[in-house]
Amino acid sequence: MTDLPLRDDLRGKSPYGAPQLDVPVRLNTNENSYSVPEPVADAIGKAVQAELRDLNRYPDRDAVALRADLAAYLGHGLGTAQVWAANGSNEVQQQLLQAFAGPGRTAMGFGPSYSMHPLLAAGTGTAWIGALRDPDFGLTPGAAVAYVEQHQPDVVFLCSPNNPTGTALDPSVIDAVLSASRGMVVVDEAYAEFARPGTPTALALLPAHKRLVVTRTMSKAFGFAGGRLGYLAAHPEVVDAVQLVRLPYHLSSLTQAAARAALAHRDALLVTVDAIKEQRDRIVATLRERGLRVADSDANFVLFEVGGDQRIAWQHMLDNGVLVRDVGLPAWLRVTAGTPSETDAFLAALEDK
Repeated sequence: MTDLPLRDDLRGKSPYGAPQLDVPVRLNTNENSYSVPEPVADAIGKAVQAELRDLNRYPDRDAVALRADLAAYLGHGLGTAQVWAANGSNEVQQQLLQAFAGPGRTAMGFGPSYSMHPLLAAGTGTAWIGALRDPDFGLTPGAAVAYVEQHQPDVVFLCSPNNPTGTALDPSVIDAVLSASRGMVVVDEAYAEFARPGTPTALALLPAHKRLVVTRTMSKAFGFAGGRLGYLAAHPEVVDAVQLVRLPYHLSSLTQAAARAALAHRDALLVTVDAIKEQRDRIVATLRERGLRVADSDANFVLFEVGGDQRIAWQHMLDNGVLVRDVGLPAWLRVTAGTPSETDAFLAALEDK
């Protein structure tokens, strides 16, 4: 690209992506390891089939029926006007940055955290401020507020549960950041369905905070990663603002139909959540029994310390047919909680290290 007039701030950067390798056990991208049940797949197929004859027409650009279904799923008294949907929560967050950040404005996150947030900021011309979590990957209200007051960002990203650590935030942290921030506060809850009992959601804080946005996805708990459907819940005026920057007809008729069918069969899809949580807790317990440091997890993955160069450990796991994720943290790796047999393979490969 040296001969192209690429933006200076994009030169030298690499696109986001995890290795997509053909290995027996893939536990590196936090996908739901369970296939869509056949009856649900049939229902989704019929819903998509029903849209095919009208593909000559544009879809509902506001996805009203889908947003109503998502609001009903979330509960908390939310209505259609408080929900917005797009092609994955990444697009939702990109639209938020387009509307509330951009050139001359700043966004902040607390690392180690989701590596797409800085890339989304770069793509929208937003300056990124990388704050830090505690050494144990936690975040206290005092530390968060100190960073916010120092930098006064236009958008603050908070991940709960956090990726790649799996740690959930205490609501007091979100409250403190909301009180100190002059701009928007985005709580990324992509893994909320996997949280341990009693873990609160930021959805409960929405009525009292007009500048709070909670983003979710159907990729993880619903096993709908290939469907690409993310959404947000916020004040209706936030939804109106995001529509100023969304591309026209951004959600295809097929995506909307498939997502609505999946939501209609959510009980059959979400039944895998408890099974995945059981494997997550099994991984945590087993690794700690082996003397490894492991981060507390409320997600469908586990961050664990390997006691050496994580790149060597990653390659060893791959050589044993198990693909995990090197997230760039020295001496740490992340593994997705999958099926019991996948957990067996992971634990065996790690023990052989």
